[in-house]
Amino acid sequence: MVRIAVLVSGGGTNLQALLDAQDAGGLGPGRIALVVSNRKAAYALTRAAEHGVATAVLSKVMQPDPVLYDEALLRILQENEIDLIALAGFLGIVGEKVLAAYPGRILNIHPALIPAFCGKGFYGLHVHEAVLARGCKVTGATAHLVTAGVDEGPILLQKAVDVLPGDTPEILQRRVMEQAEWLLLPRAVRMLSEQVEGEK
Repeated sequence: MVRIAVLVSGGGTNLQALLDAQDAGGLGPGRIALVVSNRKAAYALTRAAEHGVATAVLSKVMQPDPVLYDEALLRILQENEIDLIALAGFLGIVGEKVLAAYPGRILNIHPALIPAFCGKGFYGLHVHEAVLARGCKVTGATAHLVTAGVDEGPILLQKAVDVLPGDTPEILQRRVMEQAEWLLLPRAVRMLSEQVEGEK
């Protein structure tokens, strides 16, 4: 079994996609063992608890020093014997010590086709606002490995989604989630879980 930690910040729709996939046997050897949020009010924590998954909260308010935050997060992951980390709407930066402890074992889902509309400042609705402002006809989502550079890690999977006339950032965000993010993230987690299982 590959023990997965899912890092979240908000409502947890991507987490729900992972939980649903797990229930359907879609994560292969992967099992969600922990959900960590950097916001104590995140509804994702409720989703995790309702699924019987352990939770932890580590916010910048609790630990404002980025180095100590990184150390505290690593300690939580190691105490829970985590093998693999999935960022699912996590609005935070993974620090050097966590990156070093989990090389090639941290993945993220980004709501655009990297290398377009990615990097610092491109998260949440900001991505979809930028896509619409540029007049793009196609957008999508990217599952990629996490490295020290924001959204610069190797791409695992991508899926295109049409931009339609009359789209607002909110409508486009929902379509990208439904047609790309919720499909790609479980597939990428399964791919990486199978790889990690093979390395054990």
